[in-house]
Amino acid sequence: MGDMQGTGDSVRADDAPFWKTKTLAQMSNAEWESLCDGCGLCCLNKLEDWDTGEIAWTSIGCTLLDGQSCRCKDYSNRQATVPDCIQLTVNEVETLSWLPPTCGYRLVRDGIDLYWWHPLVSGDPQTVHQAGISVRGRTVPEDGIDIDDYEDYLVTWPLTVGEEEGRAR
Repeated sequence: MGDMQGTGDSVRADDAPFWKTKTLAQMSNAEWESLCDGCGLCCLNKLEDWDTGEIAWTSIGCTLLDGQSCRCKDYSNRQATVPDCIQLTVNEVETLSWLPPTCGYRLVRDGIDLYWWHPLVSGDPQTVHQAGISVRGRTVPEDGIDIDDYEDYLVTWPLTVGEEEGRAR
């Protein structure tokens, strides 16, 4: 007997996108990097209450965050400039509590599909901005801001962004 082919009405398992068939640990480096939607939310400075562990978000972007593209200005060398920059690894994604609710790494970790505006779904890196998910136009650079003044820049939108966007279009 020859190979059995689908009728076209059903999708073969090997045709499913990698983020639906692989765990984070199984992904190639290219697949891992493509899970980043380019929103820039993880590059915002956050304050942590040492007593409760609660995270408060600010609109202050890392010195290397490009406020227009929402990408790192020197991604491959970022830790030389910003030593406390957290490189997302499988272990980090499993343990970080502050990943934004729209983060592709968090969604895959939790078994939730990516939003329609994620570049892997839309095929367009601009949809994250068009959907209003990214930090574009919402940040100030950290350069020159005293850490004692960070509380003046507290925001809640990184935790609610995308809620009204829905999953399907």
